Formats: sequence, C-alpha cells, structure tokens
Amino acid sequence: MQYHLNGFKPGNYQIPDAAREPAAPPPMVDLPKEVDVLIVGCGPAGLALARQLADFADIKTCIVEQKSGPMLFGQADGISCRTMEIMEAFNSSALLEKEAYQLHQNAFWEPDAQNPQHIKRTHKVPDARLGLSEFTHCVVNQARLHDILLDGMAHSITHLVPHYNRRLLELVVDQSLTQDLNAHPITATFERNDASQSSKVETIKARYVVGCDGARSAVRKNLGIELQGDSANKAWGVMDVLLATDFPDIRVKSFIQSKDDGAVMLVPREGGYLVRLYVELDLLGKDQRASQLNLTVDDIIAKAKRIMSPYQVDVKEVAWWSIYEVGQRVAERFDDTPVGNPDGLIPRAFVAGDACHTHSPKGGWGLNTSLPDTFNLGWKLAAVLQGKSQPKLLQTYATERRKVAFMLINADREMSALVATRANKDATAAKTSTADIEKFIARQNGFIAGTSIGYDESWLCTGHEHQALASGFPIGQRFHSAQAVRVADGCPVHLGHLNKADGRWRIFIFADAQGPLDATSASAKLVEFLANADSSPVKQYTPAGADIDSVIDVYAVFQQQDLAIDALPAFLWPAKGKYGLRDYEKVFQTSAAHDIFAQRGIDRAQGCMVVVRPDQHVATILPLNAHAELSQFFAGFMLK
Repeated sequence: MQYHLNGFKPGNYQIPDAAREPAAPPPMVDLPKEVDVLIVGCGPAGLALARQLADFADIKTCIVEQKSGPMLFGQADGISCRTMEIMEAFNSSALLEKEAYQLHQNAFWEPDAQNPQHIKRTHKVPDARLGLSEFTHCVVNQARLHDILLDGMAHSITHLVPHYNRRLLELVVDQSLTQDLNAHPITATFERNDASQSSKVETIKARYVVGCDGARSAVRKNLGIELQGDSANKAWGVMDVLLATDFPDIRVKSFIQSKDDGAVMLVPREGGYLVRLYVELDLLGKDQRASQLNLTVDDIIAKAKRIMSPYQVDVKEVAWWSIYEVGQRVAERFDDTPVGNPDGLIPRAFVAGDACHTHSPKGGWGLNTSLPDTFNLGWKLAAVLQGKSQPKLLQTYATERRKVAFMLINADREMSALVATRANKDATAAKTSTADIEKFIARQNGFIAGTSIGYDESWLCTGHEHQALASGFPIGQRFHSAQAVRVADGCPVHLGHLNKADGRWRIFIFADAQGPLDATSASAKLVEFLANADSSPVKQYTPAGADIDSVIDVYAVFQQQDLAIDALPAFLWPAKGKYGLRDYEKVFQTSAAHDIFAQRGIDRAQGCMVVVRPDQHVATILPLNAHAELSQFFAGFMLK
C-alpha cells in the first residue's frame, strides 16, 4: 500500500489520502464512580490492556488520558515480531501487516576511505530477525496501532472508549483495604482540562489501577515509586519526513556513520515515501537537558545533510520531530507492594510501559516492551476478577516483567553506544566501523524480535525436566507457532494463532506414534481423562452450563494421515453453544509440508502435551500420561 505521496495524512490507511481524516475524540462524558480496573494513559501499554479487558462483559474498565484525543503521529514506529503475534491474538495482525513497511534488509554506511568526508555503503544484509516468527518486523506509525486497538475496544462487547482531557491530581491507595479483594481501595481524583469544562474535578474508586502514563507517570509518583538508573548524556534528534533524495538506500533500514559529523539511523516508514531519521546531536553535560540545547528541526535537518554527504537530502515536509535524551532507568517496584514483597501481599496498583522503564527509542523497544507488559498483566487481572484464579497470580506481573525491563535497559545501553560516533563525553575519536552494530543485531536478534523473551521457572512456568519432549517450545517463552493441517477440511493452520486474547488456557496434545484410534495409546487415554475423569482440570474448572472449552481449550495434533473427524472422540469435536453445534476446528494432523513434530523437536514416539498460558507463553510440558501432574499444575493457582 502507498500513501502520503502529497503530504502526511494521519488516520485510517484504508481510506485514500485525499479523503482521510483523523479520528475525532469521543464526546465528553462523566467518569464512572466505581470500576474494577482503572487504566491511566492511552499509550500502547494502556490501550493493549484496555483492548484485552474490553472483551470481558463482567469486568468494568475505565481508561483515562490527559491529552485531548487519540494520537495522530510521531513517537514509536517499530512493531516487533512478538508484538505482531500479540496483535494476532486481537485478530488484528493481517491489517497491520498489510499497511506497514516490512523490514527485510539492513544497510551499513561508513566514511569513504578515498574521501572521508563522504559516506559509502559497506554492505547490505538480510534482517537478522527473519525466520524467528511467521511475522516480519514491521514499521508503522504508533498512532495507527492505537487506532486499531481503539477500534477493537469500541466494537467489543463493552464498547469501551477512553475518557480524554483528564489530568490525574491525586491517587490514594487505602492500605487497610488492599487485601480485601471485594473492596475498592483505589481513589483517583482527576481534573478536566478541556476548554469547555476546565477545572471540573471528578473522583473514581477502583479495585485495581494500572499506570500507563509514560516516563513522567503521575501514577508512579503518587505511589512513591522511584526510577533508578543512568541519566542522559547524549541528545538525538528524530523526525518523520517526506524528502527528495538520491540516497540509494532510502527504503532500507540504514546505519550511517560519518567521520566528523555524527551518525544517522534511517528507518523507512509505511506508505512508500515517509522516512524516519534519528540524528546524532551533541553530548550533554551533567544535569543538562536536551531542551537546553535550543535546537530546531532546521538544525536536525542540517546535521542530517552533513552526515549523509555527498547525497542530496531535500526535506519537503516534516510530519513530526522531537529531540530526546539517551538514558536508561527502571522503576524500583512495578506495583504498590514493598520491594521484594516479603509478606506476600496482593498488589492493587501497577505501573507499566514507560512508567516503569525508560530508554532511547532507537532500538524500537519502547512500544514493543510496553505492550507485552500489559499483555502479561491483563489476563491475570481478568482471571482474579472473575474468580477463576487465586489472587497470588497478580504477584507474578512484577517478577516476570521487571526482569525483561533490565534486559531492555542493558540492550539499549549497548545499542546506544554502538550507533553513536561518540558514545559518551569521554570519547574523543570518532568511531567509524559499523561491524559491531551488525554483530549486536545478530547476537540480540531474538530479544529485539521479542521472540526469545522468557519467564523464569515458577509455578506458572514449570516442567523443565520434560523440555526434551518438545525442544522447540522453550518453557517460559511464547508458543512458537508452526502450521498443521486441520482434519475436518484439510486447511493448513498456524497453531499459534489459536491462542487468542480471551483469557483461556490452551492444552496442545501432540499425540504419540500409536495415534488416536488405538484405545491403548497414551493420547487416547489422555483424551479420555480430560473428558471424563473427576480430576480432569477441564471438567473441574468449567462452570456449570458453560461450553467445555470456556476456561481450558484443548487441541490435538496427530501424526497419522488417514483420520476422519467422526472417528475421533467427541471431546475433540464438542457440541457447543445454545444449539449444540459441533466445533470442527480442534483436531489437526501433520503433513509432508507442515510437520510440526520435526519443526519444533517433538518426540514422535512419546508425544507430549504443551500447556499455553493466556498470554501465549508456554507454561509447562508434560508426558501424555502425566494426568496427575497436569491436575496438580492447575490446582496450584486455579479456583473452582
């Protein structure tokens, strides 16, 4: 798809440039007096959480934002492979994939040895993340990602829309009520800051609050949580531009280092014409802020032209620009419990996204770490609020995501130093090699893509002694999708795409060599246990009158090629809904073209079961005959 030819136009890219208009904010309405979950901030973390909770009719959610309406342009642009997988859980990946720029190559430029004042391409390489997921790394305006999440919220069963023009004045957590799960210990006071009703104060009570309100988070400050880490010592300019140029790699992500003028990181944007430039500026002194440099967009453009010499860079339009500082910080806590939570308290207030980790934007990690923060938290809040899981589930958010934040900070610190020609104020000689950048990208490709991020062993991630049964599904990491053939209609299906953001657990049965028609096989006995045994977790946790897959959804993948759906146990094609219609989309087989057993290292003789959390991460791997162990796993945190 091509757009922005005659100027940048925000809004829905499915509408032609000439007719496109940015979405208008919803009308101002009063805040509710009492909610289950209050979300502060409409960035990627806040909207991902709201999008997830919007699908639960029995959970009352409110999301507020200080700005006057939806984002129109600027800020993040990179969409990692893992973020695309999460968007697939919201049934939105296809639209995003179609509209975005897909990154397949990287180019590296250094000073020309024959004329050091000019740059020269050293080489191009395929992007290191290719093949880590069925999705490629994409680039699209963060505002467009927001639009898609907002659209999903508005069309959900709860028709959730944000309340804009609300500035948080005060947030109070009544500590005497935090361990009473029926209480609303959060009191938040907001001031309207719109033109018509400015200064009107509103108060809302909540069971839980999540601060997704950015690096200067008012929620974090009200909770007394400190950011810890390094202050900035480097300034960069960033701008989204439409330009006329003879630079040959204008549609390739490029790392450019000049001899004397600094570095540029060039990122092609969606639509075929828009380009983002990160431009290295000056070093900052102690306690100096980038705003004190008094630079304008013209200064950034002039610097980019010098760095990219001898190529012409004629900027025709600047859609958005900013100057930022490089610094890496992590919040001391991610919730309202004391550091380490020695008393095992149930948290009621959380921070996520930039509110708990700040860094440079060049790696594209801000959005791609923020959105998974709340994708981790959302299903846990829903499970506790719906009475499906023990409240200790909420303690795992900080444990799992704070580790990821430190990984992010360490990677960003290294990346920032590599991209700059002068990484810090002590460096005097310009660095002229891009080889280290290439090595870093190759070494960190799984982290950059988000696909190798995993959670440590715990009661939510266990069974490591059985990892060899399916070596391609690392416990704690996301379920690495691969295709299998649906038995009912012969359709190839990505199994990872069955893991939707609906709060359900999944059990994937990868059958042993005997197959489902042999009643003595381990897979047949497992299906019998799940369907009929009183200790079956599927039976235990399914509410009376609900569909059999409403809490734990079971799929089976067989190695045999001559299967017929009507010859299989009824549990694998259950009758559902008010009419008792059969679900024909739970049984799969391998084929020569789609052999998931070979692709994911699954033991063909023994088979195994892979249990997947509602956030798509592998929770445990068990032998097919480990019936008691499966029941014990779910009994560790589920409620009947």
